[in-house]
Amino acid sequence: MEIGEVLLESHLSALGQALRGKVRDIYDLGESLLFVATDRISAFDVILPEGIPGKGSILTQLSLHWFDWLSKRDHPVAHHVLTADFDHYPKKCAPYRKLLEGRSMIVRKAEPLPVECIVRGYLSGSGWKEYLQKRSVSGVKLPEGLVESARLPEPIFTPSTKAAVGSHDMNISFEKMESLVGTGVAEEVRTLSLQIYQAAAKKAEACGLIIADTKMEFGLDPKTQELILIDELLTPDSSRFWPQSSYAPGKSQASFDKQFVRDYLLSINWNGTPPPPHLPEKVVQQTRERYVEALKLLTT
Repeated sequence: MEIGEVLLESHLSALGQALRGKVRDIYDLGESLLFVATDRISAFDVILPEGIPGKGSILTQLSLHWFDWLSKRDHPVAHHVLTADFDHYPKKCAPYRKLLEGRSMIVRKAEPLPVECIVRGYLSGSGWKEYLQKRSVSGVKLPEGLVESARLPEPIFTPSTKAAVGSHDMNISFEKMESLVGTGVAEEVRTLSLQIYQAAAKKAEACGLIIADTKMEFGLDPKTQELILIDELLTPDSSRFWPQSSYAPGKSQASFDKQFVRDYLLSINWNGTPPPPHLPEKVVQQTRERYVEALKLLTT
């Protein structure tokens, strides 16, 4: 079932007014939040007219897989997930089981930090474009002579702004991040982000996948001010997944993420500003196949 904007708004209105992100709709349940992953897809920070059927469920299941993995490590990372077991949802959600089960989770409330926490192990996307101009990414100096998709000497932390829906995120320096969130929080977030990426990249390699880069978000518990990992984690929407078998630096890579959609939009010379073009059915189907394959590879 494709879960898009109209269906959610019309069927879940009894849960209150949703806070709509690019992909997720968030409902305030009082002591907690209900996160619902729709099938919407965005590219270049613009929501596209067509969704990817089943995408919300895939994102939810993959995020839950990674959050559970983090919780079981020797040094667990605090995160916002409380439960995805529908039998433990509040009673007010019960009438919407068919819509919510598998694509939603109950999470802790948090005060989101105003930055995206990006870790790059390889040089691609906006990082590659910035490197061509400055030989650096978000103020991090890199060696001369790197090519597109090159593996970096070591992963780098490259924060960005967190733009509103329809606006574009912008890479920022770590010093700018410090001015936004404070030195202590910035350093803790950088350390955690790099640790999570390095451990996840190693795990993914055992599954035949390269995590070229990934975006994470953190927030502060409003009661304790504890730093917690929020939103989604290591999904095809927030990461670049490349098959190891075909990896070859010096060019763009085959991928199991929404880069396939970006590449199509670039091929028709869309300038990244609304209104976005429609996606052909073939692109929708092939994107879904890539998301499904990423889920299978990483969770089986």
